[in-house]
Amino acid sequence: MKASELRAKDVAALEKEVSDLLKAHFGLRMQKATQQLSNTSALGKTRRDIARARTIITEKKKGAAK
Repeated sequence: MKASELRAKDVAALEKEVSDLLKAHFGLRMQKATQQLSNTSALGKTRRDIARARTIITEKKKGAAK
């Protein structure tokens, strides 16, 4: 997901997005552990998406505090 798409969302939607991404990442990790994961790059992509969303949440919270 692009950062511009995430910036258009509010904090509550971003937090829901993070929780959905964490669930997806967990599922991918379980698939990897049972050797059912064929696309291993999906793990890195979801991890980066989680970090990107958390960064934007922090930016929005700091911007609201000022």
